[in-house]
Order: sequence, then structure tokens, then C-alpha cells
Amino acid sequence: MERFFAFLLICILSPLFVVVALLIKIDSPGPVIFKQKRVGQYGNYFTIYKFRTMKIDTPDLPSDKIDKNDQRFTRIGKILRRFSIDEIPQLFNIIKGDMSFIGPRPALYNQVELINLRKKEGIFALKPGITGWAQVNGRDNISIKEKVELDKFYLQHKSLLLDLKIIFLTFVNVITGSGLYSEKATSLNKASEEKKSISF
Repeated sequence: MERFFAFLLICILSPLFVVVALLIKIDSPGPVIFKQKRVGQYGNYFTIYKFRTMKIDTPDLPSDKIDKNDQRFTRIGKILRRFSIDEIPQLFNIIKGDMSFIGPRPALYNQVELINLRKKEGIFALKPGITGWAQVNGRDNISIKEKVELDKFYLQHKSLLLDLKIIFLTFVNVITGSGLYSEKATSLNKASEEKKSISF
């Protein structure tokens, strides 16, 4: 059923795919689709798909390490990121069977602490999702341990009612931009900029 709904959404959103692809190509050099190695169900690696929001050759960083004023964002990339439009190509990951609509966000291959804690708590029994319980409860503004606790809660209480609640809260967060960028990353970047200005 998930694959069917993902295919249906791709058909409905196909005009948006075309428009976004054109805007990305016009805005900056590089591919339209960004591919990245992630850790999926049972700890198996897979390739996640996103619309590219950053300049080419940007290192692989988890979203909680990226500041909203990061100069590596493209102009259109900031808009795509703000409204989570960059996540839409993950519908293809659902069709491939790599992901679900709802589940823990897939860890980056180099997020060692997150991967180890998820292994310990059995979180990898779940397919990663486009959105999840941790996403709607702090997103980038919670610690790795808090993320895993929220993932564990979802694993133990997974239900249709909880999924519907997550979907509703996801739409609310997309509209408000809640938790989109890490406040810690923003503070560190601000402190770094202030230090540079003092040194000059």
C-alpha cells in the first residue's frame, strides 16, 4: 500500500518535480538529485534521494550540524529546505522498499553514535521514514540520545493512530518551520563569525 501511495503521489506531484528540477539547474551547477549513503532497516546501507539544496562538493554533514545561514546553501536550496520540498524524491525510496512514509529518519553513514545507540535499542527493526516521531518532537534541536528515546517510543507504540498524529504534526512543522535548523549549530556559527570579526 505504501508503494502504491508513493507512486500515486509521484504522479500527482510530477509537475512540481519538473519545476523544481529546472529551478535547481538554473540556480547552480550540479545535479538536480542529491544522493547520499544512509543506514536503513537491519543496518543495511542504501542510497537516499533528495533535491539538491547545497553546492557541489559540500561534505556529508548531519542536518543538526548545518546552520540556516550556511553559505553552501544555493538560493533555491534554502527555499526547498524551508518547506521540506527537498525530501519529496524519497518517494522513490519508498517504491524501492528502502523507506516508509513514517519511521526514524535514516542515519548518515558517519553518524557513529546515533547508529550504535539505535543498534542497542533495536531501532533498526524499523524501516526509516520520510518523517517520524523524533522529527515532530524537536527535529534538529534535540540530542542524539533524545532522538533514540523517541525512536524507541515509536518502536514500542507503533499504531495507525500514532502515524496519523505524526502526519498531522509534520504538516504543522513544515508550515511553521519548527525545529528545521539546530539552534546549537546557529549559535556556534554566530560565535565563530564574532571571533573572526574581533581578530580583524
